[in-house]
Amino acid sequence: MALILCLETATTNCSVALSKSGQLLALKEDKSNNYSHAEKLHVFIDEILNENNLGVQNLDAVAVSKGPGSYTGLRIGVSAAKGLCFSLGIPLIAIPTLNSLAAQVELEKGFIVPMLDARRMEVYASVFDENLDELRETKAEVLDENSFSHFLEKNTTIFVGNGVEKFKAICTHSNARFILDKLPSAKEMCSLAEAKYKISDTEDVAYFEPYYLKDFIAG
Repeated sequence: MALILCLETATTNCSVALSKSGQLLALKEDKSNNYSHAEKLHVFIDEILNENNLGVQNLDAVAVSKGPGSYTGLRIGVSAAKGLCFSLGIPLIAIPTLNSLAAQVELEKGFIVPMLDARRMEVYASVFDENLDELRETKAEVLDENSFSHFLEKNTTIFVGNGVEKFKAICTHSNARFILDKLPSAKEMCSLAEAKYKISDTEDVAYFEPYYLKDFIAG
């Protein structure tokens, strides 16, 4: 019956969820196009706990979206999660961002391709089956009309995320389905975090770093 605080800051969505035994108890989000994480993340954490008559001392673990995504957004989320875990002496759980994005899709048979915008025609993407088992690792890749053809030729393939619009413009395959403008949310992290908590799949709080995928370039 773990009580887990879930933090998602990999994109413009500043998202905080509270889960118990893998079930969503409460959710607070700011899906505006502006990065509000520095101003709102800790406010959301305080509000979600206070509104449920809980304190940080009641938490069993903190889960954080590990990336890929925004360099600054990931730093803010991971720093908050590590600070809580270190001060409370509780486990840190890392959830790959694209896993929770893929979990927004329900599919009877086929493939799910979560896709985050990474400037120009580049995206961060991975591939999952209908059971959310990862079939292809996360990559930063430049899109063209033949991207993901291996999966498209086999079955229905659903593309989801804020990188989908650029692929929809060049993909004409009949098996392609597009879900536009979806962002990762802490809501889908709840069940994923509970599964990791049960098997003690946790991180070293002192040394854990976000999964940036690409080197940060200032300016």
